[in-house]
Amino acid sequence: MIAALERATLNALPAPRMLYDDPFVVKAFLGGTGRANAAASLDPRPDAELPKRVARIATHYRRLGLRPRFRSSPLDPVGLAAHLRAQGWQDADESLVTCGPVAPVAMADAAVEFLTEPAAEWREVIGTVEYQSATRRAEKLEAVKLLAIPAAWLVLRENGEALAAMSATCDGTFCGVFDLAVRPEARRRGLAQRMLGAAAHWAEAQGATHLFAQVAAANAASRSLQAGLGMLEQYRYTYYLEP
Repeated sequence: MIAALERATLNALPAPRMLYDDPFVVKAFLGGTGRANAAASLDPRPDAELPKRVARIATHYRRLGLRPRFRSSPLDPVGLAAHLRAQGWQDADESLVTCGPVAPVAMADAAVEFLTEPAAEWREVIGTVEYQSATRRAEKLEAVKLLAIPAAWLVLRENGEALAAMSATCDGTFCGVFDLAVRPEARRRGLAQRMLGAAAHWAEAQGATHLFAQVAAANAASRSLQAGLGMLEQYRYTYYLEP
């Protein structure tokens, strides 16, 4: 399950510059979203070349003008996190990957429109979330042409006003939901749950059976919402940044 979710998320968050340095996939974009600007392992077996590989990957990022970053998950080769900490790399942004069945969550919602790209009103709602920096928003625009899997950008409106937004991708049986945002004045009204229900309904039509998401470990509200919908923690990951 972990390997399948990692692959689905890598496909959902593409980057224009990518290389493989076995066992790592090394992605580089504009320096915004972590998943599109970090090296991540897809094979947890021991790696005899690990110290040299870490140094080589760090050099690659510096050459591109980006701060070197690794994403540490249960698929790390043995000793990766310990090696990075010993070299003074800083850990940050512990997150959870949650997953659950689509069917119990799916619910059509006439107030939710599915867009074929992140239109202006979608970007405006997403911009109300504090962590959505200008660089991250720019990446979301540029990533549209890089996606090779079905994707949709959802907007929920009331009285003609866009109050909530999110994006969804479908990779085989896995539907990923990202960037869920609700305008501050419209929060605590169940709009986030409605958005997830609408995304799951779309996912069913695409043939997906599982809904997954990423959530910061410190975001208790989102974790509670997802758990209530049957999206349970599968594993955690942490970013390591070169000092």
